[in-house]
Amino acid sequence: MKKLTFGFVALASAVLLAACGSNEKTDKNTDSSASKEKVVFATVGTTKPFSFEADGNLTGYDIEVAKAVFEGSDKYEVEYKKTAWSSIFTGLDAGKFQMAGNNISYSDERAEKYLYSVPTASNPLVLAVNKNSGISKISDIAGKKTQVVQGTSTASMLEKYNQANADKATEINYTNEDITQMMTSVDSGKFDYKIFETQSVKKIIEEQGFQNIDIIEFDVADLGAETNPYVYFVFADGQEDLQAFVNKRIAELYADGTLEKLSNEFLGGSYLPDEADIKAK
Repeated sequence: MKKLTFGFVALASAVLLAACGSNEKTDKNTDSSASKEKVVFATVGTTKPFSFEADGNLTGYDIEVAKAVFEGSDKYEVEYKKTAWSSIFTGLDAGKFQMAGNNISYSDERAEKYLYSVPTASNPLVLAVNKNSGISKISDIAGKKTQVVQGTSTASMLEKYNQANADKATEINYTNEDITQMMTSVDSGKFDYKIFETQSVKKIIEEQGFQNIDIIEFDVADLGAETNPYVYFVFADGQEDLQAFVNKRIAELYADGTLEKLSNEFLGGSYLPDEADIKAK
């Protein structure tokens, strides 16, 4: 009877030790996850091919580059958040978001408030015009109608153009529509043109089967603008450590061919920045 009691106690002790070991392992995993710094990554999710939804999940060039950047990180845990364009920047201001990516270009105004990553892609602007608009070059936009989302680089560019060319002003209509809806209005002739990045314009024309849009290349200097055709991530003020981490990873992804692969997959070709511009700061 003593042997039976001893055996029972030994078995119970073994089970208890095993349970403790299991809890300890679970606790460690929980602690590891809890110890990571939370990064909320904001995006619009309607700017194909940079950010869009497929089968209910966010994807696109910006999203997949970000996923590659944070893959295997033992410091950061990322949540991807879909939001309106204007809410991206108010969210960064309020500390609601730490990082954002949505085919974001550089502007001096933004650089005064937010931190920029090194560039992730090259994406020059083009004129998408209705074939019956009479527009064949950038100077032909005088008196023609377009749509812009307030606060975008295109809106700022055209506003400055109108200020400098009051006698040749273009008609600016502000909207909250996404780029596909705006391109639909150009195809139908409701609006004469849209200035936007070449990859998105070509992708939308191809997928929507638009027949009434021509693509015209132009130099942004003709609009009195000083900008570069690069795409960036942006960070809230005070996120210098996150910025440094992302910049280092982007340089590594450039070197190992990951950016090239993602560019071909989502942008339809090699649209990478110059190597000198992508080196980590």
